Amino acid sequence: MSEFDLLVVGDANPDVVLSGAPRRPAYGQREELVTDGALVLGGSGAITACGAARLGLRTAFAGLVGDDAAGRFVLRALSERGVDVSLCEIGERPTALTVVLADGADRAILTAPGCLPYRTVGGLPADVARHVHVSSYFLQPALAEGLPGFFERVRRAGAATSLDTNDDPAGTWLGLDEVLAVTDVLLPNAAEALAISGAGDLVKAVESLAARGPLPVVKNGAEGALSWSDGRVVRAGAPPAEPADTVGAGDSFNAGFLAARLRGLPLHESMRVAAACGSLSTRAAGGTAAQPGWDEVKPQ
Repeated sequence: MSEFDLLVVGDANPDVVLSGAPRRPAYGQREELVTDGALVLGGSGAITACGAARLGLRTAFAGLVGDDAAGRFVLRALSERGVDVSLCEIGERPTALTVVLADGADRAILTAPGCLPYRTVGGLPADVARHVHVSSYFLQPALAEGLPGFFERVRRAGAATSLDTNDDPAGTWLGLDEVLAVTDVLLPNAAEALAISGAGDLVKAVESLAARGPLPVVKNGAEGALSWSDGRVVRAGAPPAEPADTVGAGDSFNAGFLAARLRGLPLHESMRVAAACGSLSTRAAGGTAAQPGWDEVKPQ
């Protein structure tokens, strides 16, 4: 029996979330007031790990943080949410920091990457979990370089793999072919799916991504999600929501999909669970405060 159900490898940082932020902040040392602010746990990987633990999975997180106040905040927040952090590394460079400027359902994200680009696959165990999920591929170039070989070792150990690339700040979306060939599940949002595939619409995007190896499960906001199976598109709707904050909704979606699949649910039901997790997570500020438990989202 594996020690964990899920190992998440990826990014973790404090998020300063400012709601009601101006579209163009004023420079010239002007001070502007916003509606609300919160200091919360951020990072796609960290939020996914917390969501999975909330859904009852034995979850470990393997990231890189600095030996600083921000790193200690991250490790404490993960541990308090039931995530094992024994595989995390503490490095000499500072912990990544993010400011989220939220304007309704839209947001701008400013990140100082700190130690993120320096995480590698060195020391990562391939045989401790039933499933290994990696987040923020383009923010971690050293990790990305070794990821195809690591995923191959994970699969040889009998576990499954998944990847959420998140955004590519460079806008090139290059270097994915080798890793997609050894990725079981790809979890992009709609804009990312279009960018990675080069397709003109989402149906063509999921078909194209499926042809490259993984099962694509595309997050499409209030429209729910879509995937590709047996030569056709599969869709699942999302429950209606009046979001207080959409930060981390896609990461909670990831957690829901992985939790459902690890419980043996079929694709369509797993997508519905995932969409519900994403919607419910928007009930409060930050990515983890309103993540649902399994009883809230399990199929009836």
